[in-house]
Amino acid sequence: MAIYTDIADELYGPQKGQIPSGVKMQTAQSGNIKVIRVQISRTGLERPAGRYSTIELPAIAVLDTRKDQYIQTIAQELRQMLPETGPVLVVGVGNRNITADALGPYTAEHILVTRGFEQTQTAALGLREVAAIAPGVSAKTGLSMIQLLAGIVRTVKPAAIVCVDSLCTAQQKRLGCTVQISDTGLRPARPQSNRCITRAMLGVPVLAIGIPTMMEAEECEQEESELIVIPRRLDSLITKGAALLALSINKALQPQFSVEELNYLAN
Repeated sequence: MAIYTDIADELYGPQKGQIPSGVKMQTAQSGNIKVIRVQISRTGLERPAGRYSTIELPAIAVLDTRKDQYIQTIAQELRQMLPETGPVLVVGVGNRNITADALGPYTAEHILVTRGFEQTQTAALGLREVAAIAPGVSAKTGLSMIQLLAGIVRTVKPAAIVCVDSLCTAQQKRLGCTVQISDTGLRPARPQSNRCITRAMLGVPVLAIGIPTMMEAEECEQEESELIVIPRRLDSLITKGAALLALSINKALQPQFSVEELNYLAN
């Protein structure tokens, strides 16, 4: 059975041998935070061409998710991939009724939404226009996610879309301890996934951010069924992970506010 991963550096890191042409990797360490940046400049590789930033953190399930150091690091990596101006649509992808898949919808609930405010208010505060939605699953709406987002994009006309989703890793140590950001759209590693959201589909830049909440493993040689490995304290990981990502996204979009102010405004 193939083992899938959404984390770019797991495919191209030194542990995989020689880094292929068209791939550059850079690592930075600050305290207990490690940032690995992958730049893919050619097509035909396992992941699409573009930028990927992986931030390794202490276990998120027990992390102080309001700590400025963590939020600033994630926000800075995200801000470098965002257009400087224009409305942004944040999309919480996933099923809130399945804990390991609920990261996106929970994150969307804590985004500082400013669309709909009076223009005089947003201008006075220097707020960027932000909208957020958690589309849910097509079985409940009767519409695919792309159909829903296409209609929203026509109305909101965002300069960029930020998709939040649970990710899959091939390394157990990465479960609940990693954030990945990319500017290549939401492109799950599983080929049969229906969660692909790209610029080509919607006509605007699509960024993706998420935390690995699961990994696939072979249950045993005699069985053909798949085993999904999830981290301990999964409920806490989803709750705290959503708070961490929401604050980081809010900070990237509204950098003039402190973490404390953003936490108050969004909640």
